[in-house]
Amino acid sequence: MKGSLIILAFFIVGLAGGIYHFFPEWLLNENLTTYALFILMFLVGVSIGSDKSAFYVLRKLNIKVLLVPLVVVIGSLVGTSVASILLSDINVKEAMAVGAGFGYYSLSSIFIGQMHSQELGVIALLSNIFREIITLLAVPLLVKYFGKLAGIASGGATAMDTTLPVIVKFTGKEYGIIAIFSGIVLTILVPILVTVILELL
Repeated sequence: MKGSLIILAFFIVGLAGGIYHFFPEWLLNENLTTYALFILMFLVGVSIGSDKSAFYVLRKLNIKVLLVPLVVVIGSLVGTSVASILLSDINVKEAMAVGAGFGYYSLSSIFIGQMHSQELGVIALLSNIFREIITLLAVPLLVKYFGKLAGIASGGATAMDTTLPVIVKFTGKEYGIIAIFSGIVLTILVPILVTVILELL
């Protein structure tokens, strides 16, 4: 929760600084976003590749566990598609791209901002931050009323890191392994699905 609020605070400071021109001109160069994306992708790869426990989990788990991230993908894309019907300014394609962030606000917002527009990138950032915050607050209720996998599904990509402690607390360590696996798969899928949705659909 604290980490999400810090991210949101940095976003608000950046937004205010951009509106009121607090920052030097070189910082407003749009190429910086591209470089940040390259660095972020590199760090994501290093993080996943260096986590030996992640690959151990992949070898150990039953094939049925693949259904968890698959259902999260389907649910997120269908849910955002339905939501787009209620939003006059966002079409189905744009809504699905936002949903394909799976809670990974930093990566998905930069990707969408580069490939589509800064406005949709901001929507993706806020949408995915809210997804994480809601997960952190609502896991006890989700687990109680919808089962132990509901918290993992709600967390999306963040189920392997920021929302993992609260998921494990209310579901148990065995579900923590499933959460890590699902989070890794969804993290890998974010750039792939966002690209496919915005460029190929």
